[in-house]
Amino acid sequence: MTETEEDILDRPVADEVQADIYDDDGSIRHDFLTMVGAAIADRDVLFLRQHVAKLHESELGDLIEAIQPDQRLAMIRLLGDDFDMTALTEVDEAIRMQIVDQMPNAQIAAAIGDLDSDDAVYILEDLDDEDREEILAQLPFTERVRLRRALDYPESSAGRRMQTEFVAVPPFWTVGQTIDYMRDEEDLPESFTQIFVIDPTFKLLGAVNLDSILRTKRQVKIETIMHETNHPIPAEMDQEEAAQLFEQYDLLSAAVVDENDRLVGVLTIDDVVDVIQEEAEEDLLRLGGVGDEELSDSVFEISRSRVPWLAVNLLTAFMAASVISLFEATIEQVVALAILMPIVAGMGGNAGSQTMTVTVRALATRNLDIHNAFRVVRREAGVGLINGVVFGCTVGLVAGLWFQDVSIGGLITTAMLINMFAAAMAGITIPMILDRAGADPAVSSAVFVTAITDTTGFLSFLGLATWWFM
Repeated sequence: MTETEEDILDRPVADEVQADIYDDDGSIRHDFLTMVGAAIADRDVLFLRQHVAKLHESELGDLIEAIQPDQRLAMIRLLGDDFDMTALTEVDEAIRMQIVDQMPNAQIAAAIGDLDSDDAVYILEDLDDEDREEILAQLPFTERVRLRRALDYPESSAGRRMQTEFVAVPPFWTVGQTIDYMRDEEDLPESFTQIFVIDPTFKLLGAVNLDSILRTKRQVKIETIMHETNHPIPAEMDQEEAAQLFEQYDLLSAAVVDENDRLVGVLTIDDVVDVIQEEAEEDLLRLGGVGDEELSDSVFEISRSRVPWLAVNLLTAFMAASVISLFEATIEQVVALAILMPIVAGMGGNAGSQTMTVTVRALATRNLDIHNAFRVVRREAGVGLINGVVFGCTVGLVAGLWFQDVSIGGLITTAMLINMFAAAMAGITIPMILDRAGADPAVSSAVFVTAITDTTGFLSFLGLATWWFM
């Protein structure tokens, strides 16, 4: 007996599928992936429309990443106009480009026309210039101008992140006129919390919160209830700096202005949350020397991104090895030194990494500056000395008992103290120096800190041993 469309829509599993697509660990449920895969294979458009097209954009993005590469484009084609293009802003760049590269430009243009400008820019900015221009040429004039203006701003700037749809009114309008305008105008953002006030040249004068509109009589003029815009954001400002303003002043949205203080867009909290997450992930990856690596990248792409910093680490390793070679005679006479050397260098490296991680994060969030730098350096110096004494004495005691030699214990205790202190100083001063020089401390600090802790550890331990035993 063949199922009718009504039978398919009334399947008992429907409620269960639509209720929650995630397992307890946050991954997409295996049974849901199986059903989606079967629906794609069977070209079951009804199932996809009922259980996939209705997903939130973030859920749809997770699903796209979870299914097989050959299923992704097939699912999008089956959904047709029911596919939410916003979901592509929720997936890895490599996956997004794989999908977009296989979609006709006409289809992309049609889908982008229904997106908010910030989401449209997010998709367009990674395309080739030729494809991007072809897509833009198919959009209405006003929308095309807005998107091109946003794309002209530097990458990772507030102008790239802003939404060009906003509500702006002149100061002489009344509250009633403003309310009527919002009711009648179709080309408004889907959601907003502020109405901006502008002069005839679009220069930003102020803003009015929606709650003020609702609490004020219709005949009152907007200029009476408007307030100065809280921290308008220059379009050229780095997105991370803009996010810090949101965090500092608890903003839900902020006006974005050009160099002439003309209103060009609005930055909203949902975009800022994405920026904060992206910047945190970027700093974490850079500290590990892996660049902008994605889970979907190929083996060759991942290897290529990791090789440069591994090569730099190799050079610093040779530097440390050259220090060891200076004390070859000492090591030959006292074999215990070769056994204990890695402990000194390893503990120093770990201590330096701890301090460096805290410092890089403090610099990124602007919590560390010239005004409190001396106090923080002094604090880290104290931490380094205390840790050096604690772990130096511990390792010294173990080493003395192990090799039945008090001098060995004393030597490694002293070397540990020196290296832990040097590690603390390197972990805080190197990121600060690099930041002051205009370099990114998240990228460069780890290599230099490791080089200093290894070299200092070997030099102090073997140098003291040579002085003592030779």
